[in-house]
Amino acid sequence: MGILLKKPPNAAGAAWPAIVVGLFVAFGGVLFGYDTGTIGGILAMPFWLKTFSTGAKDALGQPTITAQQSSEIVSLLSAGTFFGALTAAPTGDFFGRRYGLIVSVGVFTIGVILQTAATAIPLFVVGRFFAGYGVGMISALIPLYQSETAPKWIRGTIVGAYQLAITIGLLLAAVVDNATKDRNDTGSYRIPIAVQFAWAIILVGGLLVLPETPRMYIKRGKPEQAAKSLSRLRRLDVDHPALIEELGEITANHEYELSLGKATYVDCFKGNLGKRLATGCLLQALQQLTGVNFIFYYGTSFFTNSGIKNGFTISLITSCVNVGSTFPGLYLVEKWGRRNLLLFGAIGMATCQFIVAGVGTGVGLDNLPGQRALIAFVCIYIFFFACSWGPVAWVVTGEIFPLKVRAKSLSMTTASNWLLNWAIAYATPYMVNSGPGNANLQAKVFFVWGGCCFICIFFVWTMIYETKGLSLEQVDELYAKVGKAWQSKGFVPTVSFQDVQDVSANARSQSLADLETNAMRKKSVAHNEGGMNMGEKHY
Repeated sequence: MGILLKKPPNAAGAAWPAIVVGLFVAFGGVLFGYDTGTIGGILAMPFWLKTFSTGAKDALGQPTITAQQSSEIVSLLSAGTFFGALTAAPTGDFFGRRYGLIVSVGVFTIGVILQTAATAIPLFVVGRFFAGYGVGMISALIPLYQSETAPKWIRGTIVGAYQLAITIGLLLAAVVDNATKDRNDTGSYRIPIAVQFAWAIILVGGLLVLPETPRMYIKRGKPEQAAKSLSRLRRLDVDHPALIEELGEITANHEYELSLGKATYVDCFKGNLGKRLATGCLLQALQQLTGVNFIFYYGTSFFTNSGIKNGFTISLITSCVNVGSTFPGLYLVEKWGRRNLLLFGAIGMATCQFIVAGVGTGVGLDNLPGQRALIAFVCIYIFFFACSWGPVAWVVTGEIFPLKVRAKSLSMTTASNWLLNWAIAYATPYMVNSGPGNANLQAKVFFVWGGCCFICIFFVWTMIYETKGLSLEQVDELYAKVGKAWQSKGFVPTVSFQDVQDVSANARSQSLADLETNAMRKKSVAHNEGGMNMGEKHY
């Protein structure tokens, strides 16, 4: 196996157009990362606290906000994203993937306007909700768009680039927060918030010229437009044999799935589809329970309260580590595969979290070597997360669902991510802070995250199928034929859905393996009859 990711020799057409399209759409992750990352710094800005405080004072007598207010401000974005993610499915199916993303950015922009204009907590919170609603829609539609346009041999890297864009957004938020934190005017918090208009303009500008996904056109019964879209993505003529073959397989797979029944939300929970939905929802939920957003939401405040003098600088360092560590993940997701990379990450994260918990609990605030060790292992933890669970969670959920329920199922898996995101954002101040009604866990909270990372190891082994190198249609075959996740490595697809299409009249009462056998038998009979006819002509 070579070191570089190379296009397979039998893959016709050009790969770069689809790669460029997928990487540009990933830019939407900057909106996601920046919006979630900027709030941690804003909540620690002296002028913002002075402006938005309702009378609470900290230990030094300076204006501050209560744990309840902090929880409300941070978690309302996550509440908005939860509902936005659920809305993404009907939006993506009604408007299409491309225009659905444009609508999502419009909702996000309304939230940014409200936050920029706010001078009190109520309006600021409303703005957070609408911004979150837009981010939730975006976070479900981008992996959907990427998965439906990317070549199968590099799909994991392209979808994983969405997580890279999220980390870049988090880094940009840390940089801008650090640059404006000492301003003694409203620019200290309004500048970081208003910068988001630039991200929205860039994304919408690109989406106006990008193609709709070919699978979306097939879903709408528009094969001519699907052929043109795939032609733009693969740089092949619409009558090229390879393009006709790929489009035919997409169409046949979709028709096979429709032959099995309707595609309502209830159907997403049944049988094989229910197994896939459980996998996606648990994967996204566990991604949040690893504790990564504790660091990016409350890291500045936590490091400062832990005795580290410049919490802003440490947050900037962790954001840089997050970005740099995502690049190995984009490579390894196609070299190691999904299962191996997720196992590697879960083991590494669990180890680091328990070390951080032990060091943070065992050393005092004045122990400088102990504080440095705590920061070092937090950074190592971020490395393990950013190269594995960060990008791969989006990759797996983007590729395990069939076309007929892909938007609905992907929106629910993304919503589960945001539901846990909200729960963690809401509960963390009560878990970590001191004072009446709070658990005052401080660094002990890392024992909780470490325990969740330990659960991740068993989850990956029992639930995650290896989908590296398979087309989205071949992933359907994988789930139909392989009963256990740990048996999925080395699976070789043998079904042509175009052949199955001819014998799928009674698809509901037959397994895919039975249909494949019937298709092969029919092809064999046709071949034998053809041979006999040729023989007759010689006489």
